[in-house]
Amino acid sequence: MRFCKYHALGNDYIVLDPADFPSWKAPSEAQVRVICHRSFGIGSDGILWGPLPSAKADFALRIFNPDGSEAEKSGNGLRIFSRYLWDTKRAPAGAVRIETPGGVVEASLREEGGPITVDMGCVSFDSRRIPVAGAPREVINEEIRAAGRTFTFCAATIGNPHCVVPVGDLSPELARRFGPEIEVDPRFPNRTNVQFLKVIDRSTIQIEIWERGAGYTLASGSSSSAAAAVAHRLGLVDRSVSVRMPGGAIGIEIGDKFSIRMTGTVNRVAQGTMDAEMFKVSV
Repeated sequence: MRFCKYHALGNDYIVLDPADFPSWKAPSEAQVRVICHRSFGIGSDGILWGPLPSAKADFALRIFNPDGSEAEKSGNGLRIFSRYLWDTKRAPAGAVRIETPGGVVEASLREEGGPITVDMGCVSFDSRRIPVAGAPREVINEEIRAAGRTFTFCAATIGNPHCVVPVGDLSPELARRFGPEIEVDPRFPNRTNVQFLKVIDRSTIQIEIWERGAGYTLASGSSSSAAAAVAHRLGLVDRSVSVRMPGGAIGIEIGDKFSIRMTGTVNRVAQGTMDAEMFKVSV
């Protein structure tokens, strides 16, 4: 059972090509948990299952979190999957369109091994689209309480849900302590990704990330997109934003109607085979 592993700023994914797994319709929740486990499996922040056929784009992709749940969209995952398509000669150099449950995106590569740009779609703050419980509204500067502390937050979607929490002081401990409780707050019926946001200047923000279904994460493309869009919506940054994370920085360009163009690096880590014996362990 073949696999390829890549990381995007420390956010690592395993690519499983359905052509190499003819007996699998898709990996089961139990299989995903074992593969992603860093002691009992290969270890990763998620699994990319593709390429799959698509009537809307060149290819379709399914994205699985380490807990076995399925994600609508992943910015880093999309950059990694695009790199895999080019590495395996599935797609010609240049642009490729990819369908995800969170919408169709277009990825482009200027030079081999260089940064990859993804047109992520448009960010929305509409509670009905995110979704967030309550009356229809833009979810801007509302209050949320977690672990005994009250925060002001904004919610957004770019095909998957995000809760962006502006703070004055930022640390990994902040995300680890408060992220798990915010992720499962009842107002988010599909759970949510959480970003703690600090504005550095008009062109730079810094975030710490608690990712839905994955936990504390070194970097995230969709989180970068949502956090930059929120900072711009609040009037704190301009349209060109560098998003700093523990794993590195992603460039975000914000266009009309909060369209997002994301640019970041991808590194190939390994390729190999999985042994069926791995799945004898339950995690």
